[in-house]
Amino acid sequence: MRKKIIGMVSILLALGSVFTGCGTGAAAGEGSAGSRGQEHGSGIVCYVGHGFWDGSLDPVKGSFSYGYDFISNGLVRVNPKAEYEGDLAESWEISEDSLAYTYHLKKGIQFQDGSGFRAEDVVFTYQTVMENQGQNGEVDLSKVKKVEAVDEYTVKFTLKEPYSPFLDSTAQLGIVPKDGYDSAAFDQMPVGTGPWKVVQYDAEQQLIVEANEGYFEGAPEIKRVTFVDMDNEAAFSNARSGQLDVVMVQPSYAAESVEGMHMEKLETMDVRNISLPCREPGTFTNANGEQVEVGNPVTSDVSVRKALAIGIDRQQIIENAFHGVGKPAVGWTGNLIWGNTAEYEDSRAEEAKGLLEESGWADTDGDGIREKNGVECAFEVYTPADEQDRYMLAAAAAESAADLGISITVKQATWDEIVEKTNTQGAVWGFGQFSPIVIGNQFQSGRFTVQPYANPSGYENQEVDRLIAEAISANTQEQAVAAWKKAQAAYAEDYPYLYLANIEHCYFISDRLDISMDTQIPHPHGHGIPIICNMKDWKLIGSTAD
Repeated sequence: MRKKIIGMVSILLALGSVFTGCGTGAAAGEGSAGSRGQEHGSGIVCYVGHGFWDGSLDPVKGSFSYGYDFISNGLVRVNPKAEYEGDLAESWEISEDSLAYTYHLKKGIQFQDGSGFRAEDVVFTYQTVMENQGQNGEVDLSKVKKVEAVDEYTVKFTLKEPYSPFLDSTAQLGIVPKDGYDSAAFDQMPVGTGPWKVVQYDAEQQLIVEANEGYFEGAPEIKRVTFVDMDNEAAFSNARSGQLDVVMVQPSYAAESVEGMHMEKLETMDVRNISLPCREPGTFTNANGEQVEVGNPVTSDVSVRKALAIGIDRQQIIENAFHGVGKPAVGWTGNLIWGNTAEYEDSRAEEAKGLLEESGWADTDGDGIREKNGVECAFEVYTPADEQDRYMLAAAAAESAADLGISITVKQATWDEIVEKTNTQGAVWGFGQFSPIVIGNQFQSGRFTVQPYANPSGYENQEVDRLIAEAISANTQEQAVAAWKKAQAAYAEDYPYLYLANIEHCYFISDRLDISMDTQIPHPHGHGIPIICNMKDWKLIGSTAD
């Protein structure tokens, strides 16, 4: 067996949840910057986005599946170096055939109800999810054949076939107590092993947690945290009136200032791109046996896709859309072990124009839009109606594309409407995981039309499919990483996505609060909630928590 001591193992997989939401909420109250948070004693009040607190808090049903130490813990977690390390597990081993994962659990850990943590709790949690997989869309356990307790502190998973991304699942799923679990009760008041325990939960209004004084890594210094649910503008207004200590804001607020607060721009792997339908116009039989319209006469031409990739000015797009907050992106994040981002310079407008001319796209009528065989070089790009920043990004990209003679019309719609359009038109997406499985989701041809957000470009490449399958079924991390890198190189010249920006997550933070930047992990996609990944390490400056 190849023993994997959990200490500093490079991550293979990932924290895939995407958090979205909409609606309104109540204001936090009246006050001033000088009295920020004082009515909450040594506690703090946070806004980490609207709509996060509108459903179940039960980890069995997919809550908090980022692998954070919050209410519950997973077997492993991700550290600031984007590596796996032990959480409830002390170490793990993977068999030579990669069909068995054995976890050795830490001893002396208690749930918040005082009961002891044992292997039977892990088995119960995983079996419950496997039996009710439809309730948890965040953790895929379809490859697990069985999970069993070898002894009181050892758990063994047996897989149906080699599946290199499996480690991801054991970071995402928080463990619940076998004897204390109640499905209905855990929606509101879950019990876990984490540093925070729920005191009060009012869906779509607030979540209040208190420090778990018995937490196995030491109780948090901050004793009480209130999360409020409201819209972005109300949150910013409450920050200015001194009622909030942490406020998630969109990049469009980057130029603003708030008395008694400072802005932190946190590193992410959150990439914004535009899917470009790669197929010629026609029909396609989806997984349900239905005939659906697919393809686009413009974006199906790889010359158009490449011209956009090399011809637009990403830095100017970021300046126009996000006040300069973010970095140009030409692929997935390159700072992970499996990353193999293509390297090329953009803003090569003349080269892009020449490529279009050679491919037969010419502006013959002088209207600024190229044509070919009577078809204008024009298409639509859709953005969510409730996400203004994506609209602004697409509009800025359209402005840059217009200089090349390519017309992009940006439209806003609901997500349901966008999903219907992506087979034939572009859309702005946000992706970003620690896990390379995102490559399979977005580039494997068999994913097209199977799931709403998988392979929206309709990309198809047999060599890429082969390499992805090789990576997923690899017996070793080294083999998997090599195959993932080759897959990225294989699709690089096809440009199925127009990568635009690697955004930074922006937060206003109270000057009295230290959010322990050294222990923040690189944020995955999902602006807002990731900041709490290390909340157990936060401290109030110049005061003593009680």
